[in-house]
Amino acid sequence: METILKVEGLKKTFTLSKKQMKLEKTKDKKKVAVNGISFDAYRGEIFGLLGPNGAGKTTTLRMIATLIKPDAGDALVDGSSIVKDPGAVRGKIGFLTSELKLEDFFTPNYLYDFFSNLYGVDVATCKSRKEKLFKRFGIDEFAEVKIENLSTGMKQKVSIVISLVNDPDIIIFDEPTNGLDILTAKVVTDFLLDLKKQGKSIIVSTHIFSLVEKICDRVGIIIHGEMVCADTLERIQDGMSMEERFFEIFEAHGGRIDA
Repeated sequence: METILKVEGLKKTFTLSKKQMKLEKTKDKKKVAVNGISFDAYRGEIFGLLGPNGAGKTTTLRMIATLIKPDAGDALVDGSSIVKDPGAVRGKIGFLTSELKLEDFFTPNYLYDFFSNLYGVDVATCKSRKEKLFKRFGIDEFAEVKIENLSTGMKQKVSIVISLVNDPDIIIFDEPTNGLDILTAKVVTDFLLDLKKQGKSIIVSTHIFSLVEKICDRVGIIIHGEMVCADTLERIQDGMSMEERFFEIFEAHGGRIDA
């Protein structure tokens, strides 16, 4: 198998505000969000990052996507370093995060064209891709509706489509089905599987066990900012459901379910 993403010892520490310290119930001014995470993802597979909220999944993905710089470590995205050549990395990936906020005033049609232009996609290609993606997600009839007037599910669909304007081979999805109704979540899940069939490499973070079981080839489990295991889905599960296995691993690494 060909390695498409190689993560080596990523670490990130944040300085907490007084308010954050209060929310975290800590006196420490520093928080280690990611502590030496390493893993490989292979071309044409779906690799899932599984962990509870606050485990470090989003911070890890944001470093890989070059949105924030690691304090230590590096990652090679199809051979390009996130530290030494972040520009090359950005040209190779698509990145969807729950933190992506679309401007309410604009329409899906305008935003798709705007981001396509940023990536240097020619007009004919932009039009062709947009037609296919808008039809696939049912956005076409809402193409000229302002973002502020769209449902939560439709906003998520628009965000997904915009993250794919450059037709990337490597796609990073941070909690892609979070907060969606069951119908919209199925549309998104089926689309991820279709992307895999097209030969795309997908990294997806989630805390939803059923999603991992349905779409992931391999899984990495993050607890307290550390990658405690990473292997094929079958080996991780070890004959158990993903939910049962996760909590077994979680407790074995100092996690408390009642915390």
